[in-house]
Formats: sequence, structure tokens, C-alpha cells
Amino acid sequence: MKAMVVHAPAALETLRLEDRPDPGAPGPGEIRVKLHGSSLNFHDLGVVTGRMGAADGRVPLADGAGIVEAVGAEVSEFAEGDHVVSCFFPDWQNGAPTIGDFRRTPGDGIDGFAQEYAVRPATAFTRAPKGLDHVEAATITTAGLTAWRALVVDGKLKAGDTVLLLGTGGVSVWALQIAKLMGARVAITSSSDEKLERARALGADHVLNYRSQTEWGKAIRAWSDDRGVDHVVEVGGPGTLAQSIEAVRIGGHISLIGVLTGASGEVPTAALMSKQARLQGLIVGSRAEQQDFVRAIEQGGLRPVIDRRFALDALPDAFRYEMGASHFGKIGVEW
Repeated sequence: MKAMVVHAPAALETLRLEDRPDPGAPGPGEIRVKLHGSSLNFHDLGVVTGRMGAADGRVPLADGAGIVEAVGAEVSEFAEGDHVVSCFFPDWQNGAPTIGDFRRTPGDGIDGFAQEYAVRPATAFTRAPKGLDHVEAATITTAGLTAWRALVVDGKLKAGDTVLLLGTGGVSVWALQIAKLMGARVAITSSSDEKLERARALGADHVLNYRSQTEWGKAIRAWSDDRGVDHVVEVGGPGTLAQSIEAVRIGGHISLIGVLTGASGEVPTAALMSKQARLQGLIVGSRAEQQDFVRAIEQGGLRPVIDRRFALDALPDAFRYEMGASHFGKIGVEW
């Protein structure tokens, strides 16, 4: 079968299409999936460029969606022909977080889904949302579930809440759609006025260009009648955290889910303390939470925003496009 493989030292130049042995028939508790789609994440880019310490010969991509071709003994949840989508943490089935690393994350600690077929435990997948194609379904594995957990699972989002989103990448655009589905008011930032207009068309109530409004934390607080927002989905990290703390209300919730501005830095602890806000780090979510998200997508009629699609053999070009940071929403890969 065909698979994209990254070799040491990990770099886009070492990422190439190769022939790999077919994984064969599923064993007990396993399913065989004909994969058709994936989407790119910042984490995947870190793997293929060496920042995440990729193993030599690793098949990248954490997101995978396709059709069940065969089921092994003892599998009752899926049947041949079912559309399924992968789980970021295949061993975290439900309950509180128990995993804090990527040793079992597809495309990082184990082979991912940039290949034609996969044989994995049935519990490493969920049913895909009805009505979505394979690329669209694949976006829920990492970006979509992260946004869902940040706002709904951990944030307890409710109608009438105010939400601040940073940027217009995959997590933020998914969070915009989820927040509007739940009846929240949403402010979103970007350095691109064009992207902000696209966000407004998706339902954003307030848009802000952080290059022209450098004190955007104060501007967001003013938009919220000087109360501060209930939720912040913080994708930047140390370079944006101080502004997010400025923007959040007393007793509000900041979901720290990204490190786009760096892995460490100064935290304004006095400001955080005075806000009495909850700053919570999180990494994606459990399989049970993904199943809840699938039901919400179907009930709400949500469709992810796909900026552009690439063929599997053009995966290096897809990552170069991601590095250019011109995309809005998700970048898809299909085959």
C-alpha cells in the first residue's frame, strides 16, 4: 500500500511516498479501515519538521477518516461499510484525563493515517458524523474535539456567554461554529481583515485586528461592557496570555491549548490572581467526548471550513501551505 513516510532527520525534504506492506486482516477487537482523508494540525507540522522528535520511518498525520472494510471477532460497534474517524488518544476512552504525552498518538508515537489502510482496535475510532465527507470528518479528531472540550466539556459553555477566540486556524474556526451553535456571543482576532470578514460571515459578533489594535485585551473588555469575556480559547501561549488575562472576566475560564508564540514565557501571575480566573491547559479529549461531539455536529448541522485540499502525494506542499499561515480553517488531504 502507499504511505507517506518521514525519515531522520525529520524535515519536509525527507517526507516521501513509499510502498508499505498491507496491514492485512483485522484481529479480535480490530477493524480494517480504507482511509480516504485527513487534515493538518500544528502538531503534525512539528512531527514532520523534527520539533516533536519524530521516529525514523514514521507515517505522519493524527487525523484519519475512511470506511470500514472488515471487522475482527468480538467487534459489535462497527460493520463493513461504516464511515469512521480516528481518535487522537486511542487509549483514553472516557473519564478524566490520564495521558499527558504523545507516545500513543497516531502520527507521533505510533504510525498515523497518511496511508491507504489501517488496522487498529475498534476503540481507536468513532463513527464519523453523518453528511460529512472524509476530509471534513477528519477535522474533528484534533482541532474539532479540542474546541469542543475547551468550550463545552471544561468550559460549561451556555447560551448568552461571551467567548474570545485568537486567530482563524482550525481550532478557532471550529470554536466559532460551536460557540454560535450554543448561543454564545463571539469575538475573534486576526492580523488579516479579509479573514476577519470571513469570520463575521460565519457568525462572529465582533472582530478585531490585533496588529492595528495592539492592546486587544482592553478592547475586548470594552466590547463586553467592561465585564470581560466568560471564555478565552488561548492558542498563542506566552506571547498572548497577558492580553487574554486582561480580556477575561473575574472568575472566567481560559483554555490554554496552543503554543504558537513559544513553549515557555512569563505569566502575569498577579493579574491572573486578581481575575480569579481558571487557566486550564488541555490536549484534545477522550473518545467519549468525541462521540458527544459527533452527535452535536449532526444535531446542529455543522460543517467544518476546509480552506484547501491536497492529494496524499502532495503532503509536503500541504505542510508548506500550512507554514505560510494564509489558511482559514482547516487544510485537508484526500486520496
